[in-house]
Amino acid sequence: MATIAQRLTSIWEEGPGLSSALTTVDHKRIGKRYIYTALFFFMLAGLEAMVMRAQLARPEQSLVSPNEYNQLFTMHGVTMIFFFATPMLSGFGNYFLPLMLGARDMAFPRLNAFGYWVFLLSGLFMSSSLLIGRAPTDGWFNYTPFALNQYSPGLNIDFYTLGIIFLGISSTAGAINFIVTIFKLRAPGMTVARMPLFSWAILATSFSIVFALPSLTVANLLLELQRRFGFHFFDVAKGGDDLLWQHLFWIFGHPDVYIIVLPALGIVSTIIPVFSRRPIVAYPYVALATIITAIIGFGVWVHHMFATGLPNLSMTFFSAASLLITIPAGVQIFAWLTTMVKGKVQLKTPMLFMIGFIVVFVLGGLTGVMFAAIPFDQQITDSYFVVAHFHYVLFGGAVFPIFGAMYFWLPKMTGKMLSERLGKWSFWLIFVGFNVTFFPMHIMGLLGMPRRIYTYQPNLGWDIPNLISSIGAYVLAAGVIVFLIDFYLSVKRGAPAGPDPWGAESLEWAIESPPPAYNFASIPVVSSRQPLWDNPNLPTEIAAGRAGPLLADGHQTVGTSMLDADEEDVLAMPGESPWPLATAVGMLVLFFGMLVSHYSIAIAGGVMTAGGIAAWLWPTADTETEAH
Repeated sequence: MATIAQRLTSIWEEGPGLSSALTTVDHKRIGKRYIYTALFFFMLAGLEAMVMRAQLARPEQSLVSPNEYNQLFTMHGVTMIFFFATPMLSGFGNYFLPLMLGARDMAFPRLNAFGYWVFLLSGLFMSSSLLIGRAPTDGWFNYTPFALNQYSPGLNIDFYTLGIIFLGISSTAGAINFIVTIFKLRAPGMTVARMPLFSWAILATSFSIVFALPSLTVANLLLELQRRFGFHFFDVAKGGDDLLWQHLFWIFGHPDVYIIVLPALGIVSTIIPVFSRRPIVAYPYVALATIITAIIGFGVWVHHMFATGLPNLSMTFFSAASLLITIPAGVQIFAWLTTMVKGKVQLKTPMLFMIGFIVVFVLGGLTGVMFAAIPFDQQITDSYFVVAHFHYVLFGGAVFPIFGAMYFWLPKMTGKMLSERLGKWSFWLIFVGFNVTFFPMHIMGLLGMPRRIYTYQPNLGWDIPNLISSIGAYVLAAGVIVFLIDFYLSVKRGAPAGPDPWGAESLEWAIESPPPAYNFASIPVVSSRQPLWDNPNLPTEIAAGRAGPLLADGHQTVGTSMLDADEEDVLAMPGESPWPLATAVGMLVLFFGMLVSHYSIAIAGGVMTAGGIAAWLWPTADTETEAH
């Protein structure tokens, strides 16, 4: 008689080969693809940064032309923000959220696959602009009037507008999937007061995406209509308004800071308790601070526009909101520090990255408070001081937690441990290189160096800080290379990780590494915030089918109530499908046709997209069986 594991494997395991790779809906495979694809874009953006720092290392260099520099600088920002940070953190969410919640997959597996394919194709669409020398040139913020035809002719800005709209489809689909998964697929007993803090962070981020992204989509749609069809939304002479772009962009742009940072903060709240050997202090306040940060983040966008001549009274309100948002951030920082002080800290590589994060994030937060002061902001607007602050908050606030998460969770994903020795080398090179790169930029900004310049004259006081900054960038790059070597060696000959190499407390560590296709042999019933610490026998109970609902008769998971996670239903989950990829390819053809103004191609792409959606949703014998 087949064992429970064998029965579930026969139901859930996807076949080998190219066909399965193109049709998979397994959240773990999709999560890994998000992570590895985002890591590729990170390295691409890093190479762009290396070229820029080489250009700025000394005065009056000519390694690249002004136009090439503008393309590099714009694609660096666009790639880091849109194609690395957010998708990388979504990758961790895709892979680990169902495992943390005790589910067997995301709520909408095929929508999950569709979101990845759109992310990949939109990233290739945008990055291909570099290969033909037509990359966007007006910064990741793409301000008008610079982005209008008279100042930016050609396809450069069209790649930006269409690429961002294309990517937004993926982000929105992923956010909706996360929200439904968190509310409806939690293990029985996992009330909202017992959810992992990473889940709270993903939930706040997902709602932020749903409410913020339409503003960016509308901005790009209006700009593309003006560039292609002669509308006048941003044309002052025809009754338009240049500031309309800034309002629309920053209504998205500042929440986007928290869209990037909040999942990273959730990672910090996950890792610090594990290596402090105690539950996190003030769990309810950390969860509340996460939600409040996302909410207040929608009320501070105007502090990006303090130098645009807006009425003083309105700027005062936004200045106050910008100061107010430091309070929930402070709550989380004090909770982490108190957890460490009250616990027994183990300085493993993931924990080093968390401590490094706290140091640089606090420094970035201090300069952020300075920006809330209107007179100071107006003095240093568009200087390198802004660049320094931005990187301390976003690189410090996202990349340090991301690398910590790599060292923490890759053993679960691959079943192999990474090297502690190489991990510490990687941390110190990244930490030192980061601070040597970006701290001198504060000084450059205070000395008057404007951002977005491709060269500068000597003897302005900028020579030495720029040289130091460029050296630091290459040290930082060396730290990333050490990580990549460590990762490669780990996969090739790393020590076996086992189910729980860190002695962690959440459900993803209750099963083998890497997890089986079905995740849990039986859906665990949860009775505390630290299920593995409070019930050390839980892994054995899960494997034996005694932890909770077995669900070994079909492709199923448990549906629970929104707040209390009471068991409500057994949900049939869809299997492999080619239609998410086909629909995404149809969208790629549609956007390509729009880019080159061949509307017959665009119409064909629209037909392909509609056909893919119809086939995706068309009822079949299999789906009717699944529905029952």
